[in-house]
Amino acid sequence: MSTSRFFRSGGDSSSESSSDEEELYSGEEEEEKEEQSEEEDSDEDEDEDEDESDSDSSDSESGKKQGAARFLDGWSESEESDTEQTTKVKSAKDKRHDELDATITLITNAEKINDWNIISGEFDKLNRQAEKLRVSGKAPKAYIKCIADLEDYMNEAIAKQKVSPKKMNKLNAQGLNAVKQKIKKTNKEYQPQIEEYREDKDVYMFDSEPEEEVARPNRVRIQNQYNEATAGDDDDFQEVGRGGKVLQYTPESIFKHLRAIMESRGKKNTDRVEQIKVMEKLNEISNTPYQRIRVLLTLVSTRFDLGSGATTSMPVEHWKAAEKEIGLLLSTLNDNREYVVIENGEEWDNDDAPPALQEGQKYIKVPGSVVSYIERLDDELTRSLQNIDPHTSEYIDRLTDESALYNLIFKSQLYYEMLRKDEALEIDQDSVNRIVSRRLEHIYFKPSQVVKTLEENSWKAIASDVDSNITPRATTAESSELVNTLSNYLFANGEGYHRARAMLCHIYFLALHDNYYKARDLMLMSHLQENISSFNVASQILYNRTLVQVGLCAFRKGLVYDAQNTLQEICGSGRQKELLAQGVMIQRYSQVSPEQERLERQRQLPFHMHINLELLECVYLTCSMLLEIPLLAHIGSAPDVKKRVISKTYRRMLEYHERQIFTGPPENTRDHVMQASKALAAGEWKKATEFIHAIKIWELMPNTEDIKTMLAKQIQEEGLRTYLFTYAPFYDTLAIETLSSMFELESRKTSAIVSKMISHEELAAALDQVTKTVIFRKGVELSRLQNLAMALSDKASSLIETNERTLEQRTQGSTNAFERSTRGGGRGGRGGARGGRGGPRTGGTGPRQTGGTQFTGGALGAAVRG
Repeated sequence: MSTSRFFRSGGDSSSESSSDEEELYSGEEEEEKEEQSEEEDSDEDEDEDEDESDSDSSDSESGKKQGAARFLDGWSESEESDTEQTTKVKSAKDKRHDELDATITLITNAEKINDWNIISGEFDKLNRQAEKLRVSGKAPKAYIKCIADLEDYMNEAIAKQKVSPKKMNKLNAQGLNAVKQKIKKTNKEYQPQIEEYREDKDVYMFDSEPEEEVARPNRVRIQNQYNEATAGDDDDFQEVGRGGKVLQYTPESIFKHLRAIMESRGKKNTDRVEQIKVMEKLNEISNTPYQRIRVLLTLVSTRFDLGSGATTSMPVEHWKAAEKEIGLLLSTLNDNREYVVIENGEEWDNDDAPPALQEGQKYIKVPGSVVSYIERLDDELTRSLQNIDPHTSEYIDRLTDESALYNLIFKSQLYYEMLRKDEALEIDQDSVNRIVSRRLEHIYFKPSQVVKTLEENSWKAIASDVDSNITPRATTAESSELVNTLSNYLFANGEGYHRARAMLCHIYFLALHDNYYKARDLMLMSHLQENISSFNVASQILYNRTLVQVGLCAFRKGLVYDAQNTLQEICGSGRQKELLAQGVMIQRYSQVSPEQERLERQRQLPFHMHINLELLECVYLTCSMLLEIPLLAHIGSAPDVKKRVISKTYRRMLEYHERQIFTGPPENTRDHVMQASKALAAGEWKKATEFIHAIKIWELMPNTEDIKTMLAKQIQEEGLRTYLFTYAPFYDTLAIETLSSMFELESRKTSAIVSKMISHEELAAALDQVTKTVIFRKGVELSRLQNLAMALSDKASSLIETNERTLEQRTQGSTNAFERSTRGGGRGGRGGARGGRGGPRTGGTGPRQTGGTQFTGGALGAAVRG
């Protein structure tokens, strides 16, 4: 049983108090204090055990009282000297030297067994210990000897590995690579001392160490009393880091703080918000352009780390702060042209002195990428808009930040144009293409008035004497000219990816502004329909959007057949949401994994870029109605006509509607179109027009009244065609004036429609120009045997085509393919002449793939040939 500390000797208590005072004023770190207190406690416990055993043995021999009672009997100097034990207390400096020697020993032992994994871990510890023992900027000599010998040993190990390659395990190889990078960085800082050591190792090691300075500015004396007079004064409180050290933010210490922050990026338990606060303070005290540039680059990168998650977006306040800081960075670079931020700049390792211009040197290259910051800022804004409900005011408020982002993109374009002027910098053309592409993709889907406003605001923030080489101030007054200039620049200077997207953006903009024929010609000349499947998903989505916009433009121009043939590929698939990246269709028995669904949601476009799917469906069904109803009437009146389907989607809806026993008043877009189709098939064109005009979605299109007038005209013409197809067998002659009055058309227009039907062999009749009447020819009705013979002939021809196709697949013969293609071409042409409204109506095209992998060139190609 050990005695209580209350009854210890006076020497122990004095030594303990003295050691406490040394700890209080030494300014050591908390870990060292805990270790010292644990060692002292263990030593004191051992001393107490020894004192107790000695006192017990002496008291038992002399017959005196044992325990604490003997201190009351008599106290003499001899007893005090016998029981007094002295404890040796090491200073903090000695303890640090001991720890340094222990680490050096571990590294030396690891070198003997070639264990680079241990060396890598201990090397970091060695550097931290040496940092505490630096005196007047110089490291301990034992540390210099260790890192110099380690560098030599590492070079020797690498040389042996090259001469006789010996497979190292994964951990050892990683440790060797890590040590190689660390030594290169560390030894550069202590290069003068290392050279001094290598000149004469013995003399260097036996020289005395420099005396440690008495007054250290980085240590703090802990105050035990509180001064009431300064209790409310915040200036007396300073920010204290780990180990009790005051964090002093001075212009001279900026680079050291930045290096510490950069090294901690990506590690666990890193407080990014606290790092951002520290860098904001560093930005405030930076007094040179180089310091400000370095701090802003690191600060913006750290802000982007806050939105590093795949599904999480960057906080709005940090996004706005990053946007302002990138703008400040560009302003600083424009005001100080000798500093250039480029990707191939070398990292500056000297934290004490910033780089300076050498003789013959024109620029100081700072490693970084402004265009990468712009792209990340743009992506974060898109991700933020994806996560906000578009039907709230919050979405509108967030969308206003796009104008600030566009101004930033424009400024960065001017900056890269300035850099490209100097060939010595070797700025990559891809950087300019990336920033120009971002600018184009922010304006291609906007109306011209909005684009004009964006451009005016951007030029107002630029000095009047500054101009752009790519988009000069004078030539970009019109939005169409701006889009044309940007797309032509990318098409001339970019590669496949940028060229394709620039072409699609240009076509989209032209179609949006009703320039259909130019958009159609560009689409056909680009040949993107042939290789769009080889591009990434984002480009395929843009292709689908452009295709839909071209179809809508054709509809607004009154080109019903072209519009239906163009929209068929997207609308006929039933997957409009997915193909246009405007939603994810969750099917009942889909095999989509959660990862694939997450990727689909990341590709979704913001709401303000959406194409109205209800309007798209309305246009597609209306065009299908105007084409399918006359075709159905033609097939019903002429059994020998080859049956074909223009829109399977429309046919299914029409069949479903006809199977319904009771049909109520129309409630949605589909019901209106189906009711109009039923009325048009019965010859009631006025009723069909009323149903179509009653659709409210037409209000979303520009020039709504013109659209309705065009639709009424189309319904009149197709109603006339349907009437002739249906009731031609019941007429011998029919006056043009009668037809004109029935459908309220001009006589000239009626004659033109009838003549076109006769010339395309859709109507067996003749037009008498003198009497202005249509004379119908009665065809010979086929017998049952003749109808069966024609059916047998069709089946035999299809069987022959199947056999030829099978033979070609087995033999892979080009001759059979050529014969079949020529024979099929003749048959297709013959069917086109007979089938309806000329060759383009039958198409002769093969099955089309959905999803933006094949452009429907039938209608557009036919229009060009016609």
